[in-house]
Amino acid sequence: RYRTLFVHVDRVHTDVKAKEKEKVHPAEALRNIDVHFLRAEDVFTRYSTHPTLGLESAALERRKKGPKNVISPPPNHYFRKIVTYIFGGFNFLLWIAFILTMISWKPLGEPDPQSIDLGVALVLLVVIFISSAFYAIIDFNASRIMASIHGIVADKATVIRNGVTQVIPASEVVVGDLVSLSPGQLVPADIRLVGISADLKFDRSCLTGESEPVPGSITPTEQNPLETRNIALSATFVIRGTALGVCFGIGDESIMGHIVKLSGTQKTKLTTIQNELNRFIIIISAVAMTLFCAAQAAYGLWLKKDHAGYETSSQAIINAIGCLTAFVPEGLPVCVALSLFIIAKRMHKRKVLVKNLANIESLGCMSILCSDKTGTLTLGRMNVQTVGFLNGTLDVDQRATTVAFKQPAAIELQTVAHLCNGASFIDTPENHYIPISERGVRGDSTDSAVLRFAETLSAGSVFHAANDELFRLPFKAKNKWMLTITRDKAMGVTTMYVKGAPDVLLAKCASVIRADGSVAPLDKAALHEMVQMQEQWASQGLRVLAFCKRNVDDVLLPYHRASEMKERVCAEMTGFTLVGLCGIRDPIRADVIPTVATMRRAGIRVFMVTGDYKHTAIAIAQQAGIITTNSIDTLSVMRTRWDAFARFATAAPPDAKPSDADSIHALVVEGSEIGGITPEEWNVVAGHYKEIVFARTTPEQKLLIVEELKARGDNTVAVTGDGVNDAPALKAADIGIAMGAGSDVAKEAASIILLDDDFASIPVAIENGRLLFDNLKKVLLFLMPIGSYTESMAAYATQLLG
Repeated sequence: RYRTLFVHVDRVHTDVKAKEKEKVHPAEALRNIDVHFLRAEDVFTRYSTHPTLGLESAALERRKKGPKNVISPPPNHYFRKIVTYIFGGFNFLLWIAFILTMISWKPLGEPDPQSIDLGVALVLLVVIFISSAFYAIIDFNASRIMASIHGIVADKATVIRNGVTQVIPASEVVVGDLVSLSPGQLVPADIRLVGISADLKFDRSCLTGESEPVPGSITPTEQNPLETRNIALSATFVIRGTALGVCFGIGDESIMGHIVKLSGTQKTKLTTIQNELNRFIIIISAVAMTLFCAAQAAYGLWLKKDHAGYETSSQAIINAIGCLTAFVPEGLPVCVALSLFIIAKRMHKRKVLVKNLANIESLGCMSILCSDKTGTLTLGRMNVQTVGFLNGTLDVDQRATTVAFKQPAAIELQTVAHLCNGASFIDTPENHYIPISERGVRGDSTDSAVLRFAETLSAGSVFHAANDELFRLPFKAKNKWMLTITRDKAMGVTTMYVKGAPDVLLAKCASVIRADGSVAPLDKAALHEMVQMQEQWASQGLRVLAFCKRNVDDVLLPYHRASEMKERVCAEMTGFTLVGLCGIRDPIRADVIPTVATMRRAGIRVFMVTGDYKHTAIAIAQQAGIITTNSIDTLSVMRTRWDAFARFATAAPPDAKPSDADSIHALVVEGSEIGGITPEEWNVVAGHYKEIVFARTTPEQKLLIVEELKARGDNTVAVTGDGVNDAPALKAADIGIAMGAGSDVAKEAASIILLDDDFASIPVAIENGRLLFDNLKKVLLFLMPIGSYTESMAAYATQLLG
């Protein structure tokens, strides 16, 4: 789940040593975490704590003098902001005019200083502070709104100190504390688990955006400290079970603290509107200073010599300042600020939260949108539509009789569906008395769909009561499968069940169950039939899962430790019996098709980036209108189909854009192919195709896609995401769009937040971005001719003609 984050860690690691000599960079700190590899006794030794008594008084007092268990808010740089408010934009010129006006009043105006000079200076000062106040108010409102998405922290913690169990404020937890965790608690700090109950599970959705429970362990399950299960991460939730552990990270030095700091290490580049305004300010300032210098030169070289007494030096400065200030559109900062503020308020009413108001105009410049599929283009409410066996399929109709599902193969499939599932019904009395399709479920949408389907046919409690679960490996995007090992209480038979992607699991199967329950070898004919079934369903937009099982009595029983079990299980992932396939439909959102069509008419290319199987991704893309042609190239076809590819790849500049003639083909790229795409081929991918689907991608590949698209031409790339893994891609994109139901880290990294998770809100944001651009053009067309040009001519005429 956190692999993208570690890709980002690896990329910044080379800069850490050069830039951070005394203070440890957050990337370096994350790389240095090794507490999950230590034995329990070594953990107690490192942190000077007792296994049962906890910290002693002397050690506790020393550690209380250290930092509190609170994540510091990002620095506000108040002084820098105030300086920017007061001296930024045209205010710098106005300050020059103010100083020169004061000089012309005194001492140049002596012995008879004119009050009009002082009045002009005060007016300039008022204009400066009004402009500064507008920027400060706008920034304050954005910060106040953004503050509402922070603050998920534990308020209490149960610790053992000097052998006494105490409940203390979470902010007072120190490194080395022996912390007790119980159901319903938020984890107060990073805890290295040393004792757990068998049913311990955590909810890490505040970090990952995924609701699948994560079991605890006392032994390391991953090298990555962000994935291993023997660490309870700060701000995660204890679903069930109890645990005891040693605190090793608090506040800014916790893993959550390092992630927040790491997201902040990337410099925020200027938006399009900021660059354009800076360019405009430089041009206008240069012209205004030229007019000022010309007016002074006219006085010194002509008026003072040929028309002595026409005006004094003080009057000449005031008149020259009039030429300077007349050309400066003092109302522009106020107009820009008001335009941003009004449009931000309008967007907020449509449930679009803009964290940085300058990003509004960037939305209007969007040229590419990389959209996720599940929950963004689709409803995220999956249901099982069909199941298939070697010699037949069964359509699922919740209203029909379940007689067809009493055949042996269907019962075997129900067994796998119940026992190899990461979802569970929420255990409340009222949840038991409502229809299965409406019951609350804890778990991801795929497992929830399988659970509801299986429960409709048979009660899961019967299967769980008859079997003991010995081992479990939850689903991972990298592996694309989930595994459990259970023992039948009555028969004593131990079975390994696997559920996951058919393109991964079919290669690990040696036999297959027929509809009548008999087992047949998975020969070429049988494999062809199952693959054809998978591809047919995928082409209809169904997500396809394979259900497999295998007897493991003589293979895994001697292994008891989780790390040993996992290593052995992965080595024995062969010889499975394929029970059947399952087709799951996730309906397209009703507004997706018109939304995609609207963005296409607006000149925006919509690409799909998903972890789904290629054929499923293509089918959903066609249903959503992302792909509008039947001529779909693969990467290999792209390399061989075009006769002029080599010539085009050599000649195509990085800013090549697709033309109407080039849009007759779409492109589908699988994640496994992305690493092999050369820079020249990326030029073709990004510059030639208007319709692209990236399938079977991992989060780190999503980051790479964003960076490659941004590197080519003047593309303004927007990305949608909701998990902590998406944070680097959201931060790297020109416009990061986070879902309101996503993780806090993703929302922190994004620049736009869709509070209602509505894909149709994106065109609304784009429309407002373009409206802002149009309004600013009208403001300039009004201010420059009517204000700056006419006023400067009058001021210049006054200087020369009196």
